[in-house]
Amino acid sequence: WSNFFSRNLALTAFVMFALLSVVWSDYPFITFKRWFRDLGNYLVILVALSDKRPREAVTTVLRHFCYLLIPLCILLNKYFPELSKQYDPFSGVATYAGATTSKNMLGVACLISGMFFFWDTVTRWSKRKEKGTKRILLVNVIFLAMTLWLLGVANSATSKLCLTLGCFVILGTQSKVFRRNPKFLKASIPSIFVLYVILAFGFNINAEVAQAVGRDPTLTDRTKIWAIVANMHTNPLVGTGYETFWLGPRLDVVWSTFPGLNEAHNGYLEIYLNLGIIGLILLLAFLAASYQNMGKDLKDSTSLASFTFALWTIMLFYNITEAAFKGQLMWIT
Repeated sequence: WSNFFSRNLALTAFVMFALLSVVWSDYPFITFKRWFRDLGNYLVILVALSDKRPREAVTTVLRHFCYLLIPLCILLNKYFPELSKQYDPFSGVATYAGATTSKNMLGVACLISGMFFFWDTVTRWSKRKEKGTKRILLVNVIFLAMTLWLLGVANSATSKLCLTLGCFVILGTQSKVFRRNPKFLKASIPSIFVLYVILAFGFNINAEVAQAVGRDPTLTDRTKIWAIVANMHTNPLVGTGYETFWLGPRLDVVWSTFPGLNEAHNGYLEIYLNLGIIGLILLLAFLAASYQNMGKDLKDSTSLASFTFALWTIMLFYNITEAAFKGQLMWIT
């Protein structure tokens, strides 16, 4: 345990600050209950990471997760739509959730599945002539096809873009050019993200691109949601308490405009609302520490580095339009 805490100081500080928010939360019991619920996620992760062969343990968990969930989602969507179909509370449009809880969660499941099987295929490609590897690659290709079909049904634009981005990062980190110059790769990803943020929020490029491809320039009302929740006058330093912004009078104010809404559709804004500037700084410190740790294994083509680099990258971009810095599939993975 001492070794774990010493290697994960930023994550430990973030989790403990979330627990400390019980002190100033309007709903202290709910804050503690949700914190305790999410604490279980980290313990489950440690079951895999504390294995004698952590890389094999992690890939086994992800592979079995995809083996179970992807076919089950296809089964429900295609043959039992009454169990998977949902209706958007704003537009009334029918969407499919499969075996997940929402359209966006189905998109995330496809995103994780697509990235995993793509990464596994790329890392095994050099041994593709071996009999055992051929069988695994065939299974990978079949599940990639199933995942892409399911992602089309989910119609999650964010997940589609992030899957494309994640696959490019995997190819980049596995290429000989970047493995010889890992510093260039490590500098390029944060730089591209900062440039994107400047263009997106400084020059409103998101709206222009969305309009050009026939999508809603408000990003399906996300810009309106951000304006409303940002003006709720929460405590800017420490927030409202872990996972308790969407409760009480605040929820009534938001629901008067957007009935049923329960997230800010921006992970950074969501953390700010719940844990304030301090919580956001601790989250960024954790992301920076994680990035530094990943870079140490970049030269090893058989390590998890390329997969974790891709996950880290899409976490940055995914949280621009969705709130995924909390106890759900994207954050856990």
